[in-house]
Amino acid sequence: MKQKRFFLGLVLVFSWVTLAWASLPDFTELAEEAGKAVVNIGTVKVVKGPNLRGLFKNFPHRGTPFEDFFDQFEKFFGQELNKPRKQKSLGSGFIISPDGYIVTNNHVIEGADEITVTFQGKDGEKNYPAKVVGTDPETDLALLKIDASNLPVLRFGNSDKLKVGQWVIAIGNPFGLDHTVTAGIVSAKGRVIGSGPYDNFIQTDASINPGNSGGPLLNMDGEVIGINTAIIASGQGIGFAIPSNLAKRVIAQLKEHKKVQRGWLGVTIQDIDENMAKALGLPKSKGALVDSVTPGDPADKAGIKAGDVIIAVEGEEVKDTNDLTRRIGSLLPGTKVKISVWRKGKIKEFRVVLGERNLSKLDSKTPQGEEYALADLGFSLQPLTAREAKALGLDNTTGLIITAVEDGSLAARSDLRPGDVILEANGQEVKSVKEFEKIFQEDAKPKKVLMLLLKRDGVNIFRTISLEE
Repeated sequence: MKQKRFFLGLVLVFSWVTLAWASLPDFTELAEEAGKAVVNIGTVKVVKGPNLRGLFKNFPHRGTPFEDFFDQFEKFFGQELNKPRKQKSLGSGFIISPDGYIVTNNHVIEGADEITVTFQGKDGEKNYPAKVVGTDPETDLALLKIDASNLPVLRFGNSDKLKVGQWVIAIGNPFGLDHTVTAGIVSAKGRVIGSGPYDNFIQTDASINPGNSGGPLLNMDGEVIGINTAIIASGQGIGFAIPSNLAKRVIAQLKEHKKVQRGWLGVTIQDIDENMAKALGLPKSKGALVDSVTPGDPADKAGIKAGDVIIAVEGEEVKDTNDLTRRIGSLLPGTKVKISVWRKGKIKEFRVVLGERNLSKLDSKTPQGEEYALADLGFSLQPLTAREAKALGLDNTTGLIITAVEDGSLAARSDLRPGDVILEANGQEVKSVKEFEKIFQEDAKPKKVLMLLLKRDGVNIFRTISLEE
C-alpha cells in the first residue's frame, strides 16, 4: 500500500512539473527573427588628455631631493599623456525601416565623433558608418541612419495595452556580448525614476546590463513595446524601458523635423498632498497646483492664475505634476486644449493655445533664486504664495514653504515635511530664499545646527537639524 502511494505521488509530481514546463513560453523563434534587426552600436569619442604642463608648479618640490624627479617625469611623460586619445563605448539599437533608420538611446551616441553600426546579415557580420538624424535628450532617444537597403525591421507595438506580468524579452549588447537574449516579465508600468521630465518607464526583470541601452524590449508577438534605457546599479532584476507609444511620437518627429516639438503652458507646478487638498477643499489629493504663471505665456493669456489646481486636460483627470507634464508635452505647439482647474471651490475651464517648450529659454523663464535645494540636508523650499498662505490659514506670505523632503535624509529624520512653512531660521525671520541661504551659510554652518520655527496645521513648532559631520 505504501509503495502504491509513493508511486502515485511520483506520478502527480511528474505530471505537475510537465504541465508547468509546457506552460512556459518558447522564445526560440522570436529571438531568432527579432535578433536579425537588432544591431550593436560602437562609438568613438576623441578626448583631450590631462594638461600636465605645470602640473607640479605649485607642488613644494623645488629645492628638495624630488626636484629632479618631477622635472624628468614632466619632460618624458607629459608630452605623451597630453595627446588626444580615443574613448570607445558600446550600446544597442534596432532597425525600424528597410532603408536603414535605427533607434537607440541618446546617451549611447551623445558626444560621439564616430558611430559604427554592426549587425548580422545574410553574409555574416557587417559594419556601417552611421549619421545622427536627430536626438531628444529629454526622453533619451536618438535616430540614426546608415546607407543600406532591404534590411530586416522591427515594428512598434502598443505599450498602453501592456499588462503587468506579461512575458517580454530583451535583446542587446551587454558588456560587448552581442545579441544576448534575456527573458522576464513586466514588473510595473509608469515608473518615475528621476531621469527626466517625461519619466514613464516600463519596469522589467528581464536582465538588462550596461550595453543593453537602446536595444528593444519585445512582447511575445515580436513587437517593440519598450526601448531598454536604464538600470539600478545596486539592484538585480530591475531594468527600465521607454514605452513604445512615447518613443513612436518622438522618433516620428526626429525623422521629419530632426528635432522634437512639445507643448508648453508656461507654469510652475507642484503635487497636491492630503493637507493641501483639505485646505483647498479638493475632494481628493490629485492634480497639479500652479505655483506661478509666466507673464505672456499661454496659461497667462488664457486666464489661469497662481493657486489654481489643474485637475483635467481635455476632460481626462490629471493625477500629478508628472502626468500633466507628459500630457502637455505630448501635444504639438499651437494645439488648443481644454484645461480644467479648481479655483475657490469651483471648477473652471479654460481654452489654452499651447506654446512651444524651448530648453534654451527655460532658464530665462524660471525666476532666478525662487527655489533653493539643500541637497546635503535633503529638502527644498520656495517662497510662499498668497494663495498658499490663505489656504494654510496664514495672515501674510512671510515665510518659505517646504516643497520636497527626500526619504531617509537629515530633514526627514528631523521630521520636516512637505507643506511646512519656515517662519524663522536660527531665530531670524526669513522672507526670501536668499535670506534663508545667507542664514544657513553664515550662521547655521558655523554653529553646526539649524533650528527652524515652522507653521504646521496652524500650529507653531520648532525642529532642529544637526550639521555635525
